[in-house]
Amino acid sequence: MSAVIKTTEELVIPILTKKNLELVDIEYVKEGPNLFLRVYIDKPGGIDITECGEVSELLSEELDRVDPIKDAYFLEVSSPGVERPLKTKQDFANNIGKNVLIKLYSPIDGEKEFEGILKDFNNEIAVVSYKVKTRTKEIEIPFDKIAKARLAVAF
Repeated sequence: MSAVIKTTEELVIPILTKKNLELVDIEYVKEGPNLFLRVYIDKPGGIDITECGEVSELLSEELDRVDPIKDAYFLEVSSPGVERPLKTKQDFANNIGKNVLIKLYSPIDGEKEFEGILKDFNNEIAVVSYKVKTRTKEIEIPFDKIAKARLAVAF
């Protein structure tokens, strides 16, 4: 974890705890000539723009005080959106029954990507029901083989 992300996490957690909000993710990325520090927050039922603005103001003050980023950057505080990343075991447990997209470090049954319904998660294994043409299959995916996962909008 980069020092900027670690410092930002240490600064934002107390702010979010006071507001009963959850930290979903932090990104520190360069896009073109610009640097962006993105903080994704949420709560049950979703988050609104007012809450994002309040967290942004408070976090901005803390970042100015600590000054972990010497270059100019843009701070963005927002909802993770409908395709929210699933990073922790708790994220998986909280999203059983929802459509997910899971990408793996190494293939299982010749595939490195599965999209389907998260049927179960028992702390180490995600069970996903997915379709292959007209057949429905189930796959057990060990948590430590998951490179990236997110909720996926089903059409």
